[in-house]
Amino acid sequence: MFGVGPWELILILAIALIIFGPGKLPEIGKSLGKGIREFRKASENIKEEARQEAVK
Repeated sequence: MFGVGPWELILILAIALIIFGPGKLPEIGKSLGKGIREFRKASENIKEEARQEAVK
């Protein structure tokens, strides 16, 4: 996963916990997940449009 090992992931999560606090982490995770889903959906739409144009 992006060349991030388990120790790096733990370090990133620990820093996020220190910076944002435990109350904000669920909200940040939800927003991050939503952004990733929207990005994937948009990229799939672009791929589909490119396939349709290639067929024409």
